[in-house]
Amino acid sequence: MLRSLPDGTQLTVGDIAVLRVLEANEERAAFVGEDPAMTVRVDRSATGDAIGMQADVARVAAAMQPALPPGVRIDLVRTRAEQISDRLVLLIDNGLTGLALVVGLLFLFLNARVALWVAAGIPVAMISALAAMYLAGLTLNMVSLFALIIMLGIVVDDAIVVGEHADFRARTLREPPNIAAENAALRMAAPVLASSITTIVAFLGLIAVGGRFGEIIADIPVTVTMVLIASLVECFLILPNHLKHALVAGARDHWYDWPSRQVNRGMAWLQDRIIKPAMRIVIAARYPVLAAAVLALATQLALFLRGEVQFRFFNAPEQASITGNFSMLPGASRDDSLAMMRELQRATEAVAGSFAAEHGTAPLTFVLAEIGGGSGRGLSGADTKDADLLGAISMELISPDLRPYSSFEFIAALEEEIRSHPKLEEMSFRGARFGPGGDALSVDLYGASAEQLKAAAEALKTALSPFPEVSGLEDTLAYDKEELILNLTAQGQVLGLDPAELGTGLRERLGGIEAASFPDGPRSATIRVELPKGELTADFLDRTLMRAGPGVYVPLSDIVTVERRSGFSTVRRENGLRLVTVSGDLAEDDPAAAAEVQRTLGEEILPRIEQEYGVASQLSGQAEEEREFLGGAASASFCAFLASI
Repeated sequence: MLRSLPDGTQLTVGDIAVLRVLEANEERAAFVGEDPAMTVRVDRSATGDAIGMQADVARVAAAMQPALPPGVRIDLVRTRAEQISDRLVLLIDNGLTGLALVVGLLFLFLNARVALWVAAGIPVAMISALAAMYLAGLTLNMVSLFALIIMLGIVVDDAIVVGEHADFRARTLREPPNIAAENAALRMAAPVLASSITTIVAFLGLIAVGGRFGEIIADIPVTVTMVLIASLVECFLILPNHLKHALVAGARDHWYDWPSRQVNRGMAWLQDRIIKPAMRIVIAARYPVLAAAVLALATQLALFLRGEVQFRFFNAPEQASITGNFSMLPGASRDDSLAMMRELQRATEAVAGSFAAEHGTAPLTFVLAEIGGGSGRGLSGADTKDADLLGAISMELISPDLRPYSSFEFIAALEEEIRSHPKLEEMSFRGARFGPGGDALSVDLYGASAEQLKAAAEALKTALSPFPEVSGLEDTLAYDKEELILNLTAQGQVLGLDPAELGTGLRERLGGIEAASFPDGPRSATIRVELPKGELTADFLDRTLMRAGPGVYVPLSDIVTVERRSGFSTVRRENGLRLVTVSGDLAEDDPAAAAEVQRTLGEEILPRIEQEYGVASQLSGQAEEEREFLGGAASASFCAFLASI
């Protein structure tokens, strides 16, 4: 009720306005095909178990499904537990395979008892390293697991050297087992310690690598150091005692030593008949051999210098997720965004059908389209956009192991199929990538006005778009809504009007005002008062009356002049200079093609853009990460070289 008259008559809101109750999520909507949908994201805490959490979510979803209305279902998408489990299984399988190969080779070259105690040093060193990692606060993750696996072949070397030398002294020099084990540890202490220290120094140099990549690999040098220290302790303080007992028992021939006896006979024959004669020739012709070695090294360097061996800083592993985001120009309506979203759905279905017909397997497992917001990374300039001007589509491809094509190929076909809406401002498709931060393609443009920078950014995107390896091109300088600048006329000044108050009143008429808010269950609801849509026509400013005093209304055109101006939503500055970043994704399927794109960008496209538009440029993103990594790696290599000397 707005007013109650003395005669009892009441004036309600419904008497003077049309009431509409809008849904809480009307601004953002999601669709699977034509059906409305919603997403619930579940994240784990820093100490949570991703695999166990997904199992809990799946159990809750299965329990909820019978109570849902007909036709409504719950799907788990973009789950990470399977990926984590697959990688763990792969790492463990590779680790166990490597361990089996190491142990098998030990039994071929050493007697069984010595080989057993040498092999026992592997799990001892690993478990000791895990205990040290726990005390140091390190976690067992993909990177530290990788470090443990590469140490399988390194950690056993120390024990092999000591064990083989002890066996040699006992069998060939006829030393007593305890003396042989002791002398082997003493004689091998210096070379083994030197070898381990140089390895530790080489890996610790990785700590000097900065940037995001340095953060990722930081666990490797620490893990390697702990494993090698544990191996040294086991090799010189524990292994000699076990070797003494093994040599006592190994003095007699046993049936289980038959493989090592045969291999050792073969090695003795190889040593006498081939290795020794070959070494005599090498020593006699040492200068030609040295020249041949230098020539071989030069031929390998030539392959790299000629570009036949391509250098790629980081090739992110193929993933199954693709996200596409788009934004519409200011002045577009929600219906325009909805039409663009439907076009993305149509194009996705068409491309998926063509790939299924060509390869025999449907490429997509799930597709979710959204309007009123972005998905995944989102567009760079979307923060200042109206939600109605934004939309996205997310899709899940089948596992990379089940398809002969990459996500880049699917994205290229999709971009070719899409028919852009006339009011589309920007659209970007990206495949999910794990690894160091930064875009594969990223160029900073600076040193000019915002208009020049925008023109240069558009020209750069146009120059890169023909390359099929390039996708997801976007820039950080998005267009803003059209601005209306009010300036008082002479009549407006005489009436004593304030331009700021006029602007506020005009903004409230165009956008509505929030009259009240109140709790509505677990949510809060707001009451907004807006003009009818039919009033907001092109001649709105010409027929608008503004209050100039008590009971006095004058046409807006009599008291102000209105200037229309288009601008940008956000202008970034760095060191006082306007800056716009053009970024995109680069397919790594063909390293030569990717290298050619980057060469063309640096040697042809950017110089032309700089000359035509009067801007300066620099590479950023992964190129910046690469510069920081190579700088840190050079410093680390130099320090490791000095330490090894």
